[in-house]
Amino acid sequence: MIQFAQVEYLNLILLIPFLFIFHAINRRVRRKRIERFGDRVLLERLMPNASRVRGWIKLIFLSIAIFFFAIGLSRPQLGARIKEIEGKGIELMIALDVSNSMLAQDYYPNRLERAKLAISRLADKLKEDRIGLIVFAGQAFVQLPITTDYVSAKIFLNSINTNSVPVQGTSLSDAINLSIKSFSSESKGGGKAIVLITDGENHEDDPIAAAKTARELGIVVYTLGIGSQEGKPIPLESGELLKDRDGNIVVTKLDEPTLVNIAEAGGGRYVRAGNSEFGLEAIVEQIRSLDKQQFRSVVFEDFNEQYMYFFGIALLFFILEFFISERKGRNFFK
Repeated sequence: MIQFAQVEYLNLILLIPFLFIFHAINRRVRRKRIERFGDRVLLERLMPNASRVRGWIKLIFLSIAIFFFAIGLSRPQLGARIKEIEGKGIELMIALDVSNSMLAQDYYPNRLERAKLAISRLADKLKEDRIGLIVFAGQAFVQLPITTDYVSAKIFLNSINTNSVPVQGTSLSDAINLSIKSFSSESKGGGKAIVLITDGENHEDDPIAAAKTARELGIVVYTLGIGSQEGKPIPLESGELLKDRDGNIVVTKLDEPTLVNIAEAGGGRYVRAGNSEFGLEAIVEQIRSLDKQQFRSVVFEDFNEQYMYFFGIALLFFILEFFISERKGRNFFK
């Protein structure tokens, strides 16, 4: 299937009908001027080299050239190429908290958007490592399976918001357990890690046991705490602040002790996110010291560009139009 990367250039094709209209008007005006000097039939005999046809032929060739040139500018592309690559690196599952508490604005513009920005910057720096993305609140869902397709990772990342998980709450153990299941089946041994990005307010279950299970399977669990200890209110889409059943404003605080315990149980490390230095890249640098593994991945590359063929055809007709003479002669060309 063909598609156009810059479809706006196809509007140049709309100029072609106006070229024919302008040429027809110009020929009519010129004919009337000639008729002022005498009989048209007689004047045509006095100008045997004049041609009515070649002007139209030049215009047709020019129009064809503009047509193919416009298509070339619009960058026609054929279906994406699938490429299998081999690499050696780590497998990293990032579990991102998307509960309402991540809307607190102790980071700019809020906790969730700041975390997404840090993940996006990390994806720009990854090379041979695999990355996967899980979102969680009261439940956990795989947003992006483990992959080396960093472009797709950023696309999926942009779509994440607090509505990505229908059930509110914070189930840290669901996030860890789903992350464990989401590593590729071909990966064996070390080189696997989970990074849990959350404010740590767990209300559902026992994440410590889940982290211990991960460690037993050779998966290291890191935690990245985002939030402030003094806490912040949670703004809603209506502009109001979230309140509890008694009408009191809910203040969400960073639960560092829970995150420290999870990291210790998972054999990893706890890092508190900062406004300027978020801390995710520091964790990944430490993860890279783990044993790397060999793997194969299938990725989508850029679409096959076809513009050069259309430019070639356009150039051919531009040359033909240039050399065709509007007057009759021994040769078709000037």
